Order: sequence, then C-alpha cells, then structure tokens
Amino acid sequence: MKRSCVILLLAALCLGVSAKPKQKTPTVRLETTAGTIRLKLYDDTPKHRDNFLRIVRDGVLDSVVFHRVIRDFMIQAGDPTARVHAASDGSLLYPPRDKALGEGDLGYTLPPEFCLPWYYHERGALAAAREGDEVNPEKRSSASQFYIVYGRTFTSTTLGRERAALQEQGIEMTSDMFQTYLTKGGTPHLDGNYTVFGQVIDGMKVVKAIQSTPTDSLDRPLTDVVILRAVVEGDAEK
Repeated sequence: MKRSCVILLLAALCLGVSAKPKQKTPTVRLETTAGTIRLKLYDDTPKHRDNFLRIVRDGVLDSVVFHRVIRDFMIQAGDPTARVHAASDGSLLYPPRDKALGEGDLGYTLPPEFCLPWYYHERGALAAAREGDEVNPEKRSSASQFYIVYGRTFTSTTLGRERAALQEQGIEMTSDMFQTYLTKGGTPHLDGNYTVFGQVIDGMKVVKAIQSTPTDSLDRPLTDVVILRAVVEGDAEK
C-alpha cells in the first residue's frame, strides 16, 4: 500500500508523468570532436524526452558547434544555424567568428516540466535552454538548444546562501540536493527555472574538457567543438 502511495505522489508532482508502464530508458550518444558523451533521458519529462529523440533522429544536432561555453558553469549547443558545412572543394565552412550564435531555433517551444526535487542542476544534468523571463514568463523551453551542467562545488556557507535565494522564489533545496551540490557540484540557482530532462551517463571527462576550453568574448570556443553526429542508441546506425 505504501509503495502505491509513493508512486501516485511522484506522478502528481512530476508534470506530464505517464501512467503507462515505463519502458527502457532512452539514451542518446553525442559524438563530438572532443570525444563521446552519452545521455539518458528521463521518462518523467516526456515532452522534452520525445522532442529530443525527434530532433536527434532528424539530424538537427549533427554538425552543430557548442556555441556557448562557460568554465565552471555549462556547455550549450543546439542552434541549428551554428552548423559546419562542407564546401564544394571538400573543405569545412565553420560559422563566421563575427556572428553571434544562439538565436537559432525550430519555430516552436516546449512547456516546462520541472520535476524537483528528483531532477535538478547537479553536475552532468542535461537541461533545455530558453529565452529569458522578460519575454518568456512561462519559462517555455527551446525546441533544440540544450546545455549540459558542469558547475562548481560549494562550501556550506555559500551553498546556504544559494538555498536561501531559492527559498525566496518558493523553491526548496532538500537535504539530498544540498549534499549533492556540496560534494558533486552543479548550478543550483537554475533550479525551478529551466527544465532538467536527462543526465550524462558516460563522458563527463569530455564535458570537463569542453567547459575548460579557451573562449572568445561571446563565450564561443576559440577552436570550435562540433557535434559530429547525434544518435539514439538502439536505432539503426546512420
């Protein structure tokens, strides 16, 4: 009886949870010029899960660069206009260095699927980027742009300040979240504002390398890091 109550509570608190029996957790592989990153997608965020699987299968993420990289914070990609193209002579054409990237999208957005306190911005979290609150008060997610959290670890004092700031927004940092941020690290100030819909299961060394790469004034790596291709594992290989 207690187990049934817990399952019902989870379904009520996690927006969009399906009542159907869960299938095998879908995983996606990002093959980048810096190495391979494997991601699992959460079934408790079905709109983001299904959309991410769709854009991967449609090739939206193939040949795009990580256009925004901030040390001790995150790495961001998914702008369909930030793509590397092959020239007629076989050479590669990268997005112009003087072009501000990050404005491209697919013409639609996704409703938020916040699922605290289970999924939050710990190191390795996969989350959806979005426009700011001033133009996007509903906190709807980009259809294609995503980021992977690297973040930093905290002292009890500094993390206590982060917890207090979240409480002012009506967001609780549980003891488990507090301990994770204290020891593993992350970006707690983003909790309750951006949808976390997956997690790195292999390749955090690659994420670490990308987030530490030198960048220009627009936070773009001086040497572009490219997603060569994205694959839904279990699908027939492209």
